[in-house]
Amino acid sequence: MEANLEFPDLLRLIDERSAAFRAVVAAAPGLDAQVPTCPGWTLFDLVKHLGGGDRFWAAVVGAGPADAPPAEAVAARAALEVPQEREALLAWLDASTQLLLGALRAAGPESGCWTWWPASQSPQTAGGTARHRVQETAVHTYDAQLAGGAPQPLPVELALDGVEEFLFTVCATPSPWPHKPTAFDFHAAEGRSWRLTVDGDGARTTRIPAPTAATGEDSDAAGASVHGTASELVLYLYDRIQADSLHVDGDAGLLDLLRAWEPEEK
Repeated sequence: MEANLEFPDLLRLIDERSAAFRAVVAAAPGLDAQVPTCPGWTLFDLVKHLGGGDRFWAAVVGAGPADAPPAEAVAARAALEVPQEREALLAWLDASTQLLLGALRAAGPESGCWTWWPASQSPQTAGGTARHRVQETAVHTYDAQLAGGAPQPLPVELALDGVEEFLFTVCATPSPWPHKPTAFDFHAAEGRSWRLTVDGDGARTTRIPAPTAATGEDSDAAGASVHGTASELVLYLYDRIQADSLHVDGDAGLLDLLRAWEPEEK
């Protein structure tokens, strides 16, 4: 089965999605456009959030291994001030992304750093940070496109990696599942599949063979199976689209339990 995206690809995708985000903002009628998938936020707020995140993670990666993010980075993010005029704001966002990319290149993929996912299946490294920032930038680009009335699917290579990145980073936990043990299968139309198993030992994800017309699917193994394009799966996992936009086999109510679950440790 295909490997994860390589570090240079992650950096390229951060740069590409940030450029796509800026293009949407540049073409929007105004910065006060509402973002439906981020209630209460305008495009201006979304630009500030994305650029502030780039600068924060640049500082985190640059600080190296740590038990907490640098205090200066936390304070700077809380007190963030950005240009109000669109051209200057977009230049600030571009500079923010370049700061992040510069920090990631200088560190290299194996360099350790603080992350908020110490108990997950994703590494606390610059590479793990880059992989997650790809997805945050891509999903917020979709948010901006939606605000402009022309949302586009996430690029396939990015979305395929994004399903696994979300399951490994956001869902994986040693906290016990508070319901009957079960599993959730996620099948991307592009030919990759994953199983999220939840039980008393927590939640963990493995890759599984994609079902074929010849083999079918072991419906007894998973409590619920979700089928869609990789882009649809990522957008569902990030709560941008609902399960009724996808094909679900099994007990769809289990997906509501998974969505509502708030593990003590992630």
